[in-house]
Amino acid sequence: MKALLLLAVLASGPALAYTGDELRGDCQAADAQYRNELRDDPATTVRATRCLAYVAGFADGYAVSRHLADKVGVGLNAFCLPQDDNLPARLVRAVLAHFERLPPNSDSGTATLVAGALSRAFPCPD
Repeated sequence: MKALLLLAVLASGPALAYTGDELRGDCQAADAQYRNELRDDPATTVRATRCLAYVAGFADGYAVSRHLADKVGVGLNAFCLPQDDNLPARLVRAVLAHFERLPPNSDSGTATLVAGALSRAFPCPD
């Protein structure tokens, strides 16, 4: 059994991480679609969807964390998203604006990038 487990571990490839450059390109595609550019390009649609799924998933994960933290008396206030019909587009634009403020060749992970973008774009009231 141990030999089989070792074989499975050795045969598996490295995990593919979603890089900051990929996120930037995907969010640029999403922004182009929100501006009604490149709507008929399937590759752009896939990239735009990947950005939206990542950023919205991050925000949803934070909302769950915030809810659970409230249950045990801990307040999380890294960012506060508005109730807005245009929120997906605003999330994408917040991420792109954050990329513009980064130094060249930043090696921050995508979660750190999105957290920074959302905390800057959607601060909680004091």
